[in-house]
Amino acid sequence: MQHIDGEDSELFEKLASISSSSRNPEVESAVTSILKKVREDGDDGLLSFTSQFDRASLTSAEQCVSASEFNQAEEALEARDRSAIEEAIENVRAFHSHCQSEDWMSTNSHGGAVGERYYPLRRVGIYVPGGQVPLVSTVIMTTVLAKAAGVPEIALTTPPRPDGTIAPPLLAALSLCGVDEVYKAGGAQAVAALAYGTETIAPVDKIFGPGNVYVNEAKRQVFGTVGIDLLPGPSEVMVVADETARPAYVAAALLAQAEHGSGKENVFLLCLDEKILQLSLVETEKQLATLSHRDAIRNVLKTGLFTIRVSSEKRAFEVANFVAPEHLELQIDDSKVERFTSSITTAGSILQGHYTPTVLGDFAAGPSHVLPTGRTSRFSAGLRLSDFLRRSSIVRYDLEALRKADEVISRFSAMEELDAHGRSLAIRFENFH
Repeated sequence: MQHIDGEDSELFEKLASISSSSRNPEVESAVTSILKKVREDGDDGLLSFTSQFDRASLTSAEQCVSASEFNQAEEALEARDRSAIEEAIENVRAFHSHCQSEDWMSTNSHGGAVGERYYPLRRVGIYVPGGQVPLVSTVIMTTVLAKAAGVPEIALTTPPRPDGTIAPPLLAALSLCGVDEVYKAGGAQAVAALAYGTETIAPVDKIFGPGNVYVNEAKRQVFGTVGIDLLPGPSEVMVVADETARPAYVAAALLAQAEHGSGKENVFLLCLDEKILQLSLVETEKQLATLSHRDAIRNVLKTGLFTIRVSSEKRAFEVANFVAPEHLELQIDDSKVERFTSSITTAGSILQGHYTPTVLGDFAAGPSHVLPTGRTSRFSAGLRLSDFLRRSSIVRYDLEALRKADEVISRFSAMEELDAHGRSLAIRFENFH
């Protein structure tokens, strides 16, 4: 744990060094080699990495999840788990029903028709981390949006276990979401397969989903060949606590975020009250002793927990806006919530009030939990339905509207010394003389 003085003149330099996501040359080189091998060798390259990294020996046919595997997973799903998955699906679908991008047409100053039309992407790839910690919720937070957008082809990859299987709850969730094209592949090699295609996996137009540093680096390197959603790194939370915060709730929030367990999570406690800060740290130690992943959590807190004591709301706003956290928990008095929400404008997800832990957004509240990290919330946002759409602008002029545009077009053609541009409009009048 590290305490940072909220009034320190070098505060923002320190925060920048904590949150920066510097590139790793070794990771970049390793990923470049993986991408190259899969691009050149197709299935053989992909399967060799599946064997090397996931310790699963598969054939080309076996890397495709079969209908019987889906059926068995759904049949094995406990009734309460099924109900939980279905409830989460419904909340996510309902939330994103408000995010629909609608076609529109209008008339500009020339009398020409202008507007926009939206089309679902033709084929998308979704990466879901798996292995020993299958992220069932990530299935819902990605595929439900793709389905709602009307994407006709959804190809999903997730790492297999050493015996070549996928965790049944994850497969069951995929089945309930209506996704049946699933491949047992993980890491940078899965990103390569989605981007370039193999004999078995057809290439996609855009890749979505969170992953480790190798997955993110692969997404960065294939951008341009395909689209990507964003580059979400290790998870992070900032808890803002005032004198009304419950130390037990604050501690639980810090521990839950550290439980992701990559060792690179950032957990910020931004406190307006020194007593609450100290009591929260005591409570954190108390609760930690009861948790099953306490050793991994302790390692995260040792290097990734940062406490910041500030003396004013204004300073709290400045700090939170600079960090631009993935998750922002406002454990503050209800009368302050709207003021803080209006003033802190860079968080990926804002959890308001004492009864709104981050886990709600993680699992079932409705917004997607695929969110920007590493200060990228300053300029990007979490996954939403429109990310699965592409937009075309529409322009349609008749002869009358074209005449009204003639002067402005001719002047721009002259200013930019592009006479062929101007001629492409003027020639249309000549045909009518």
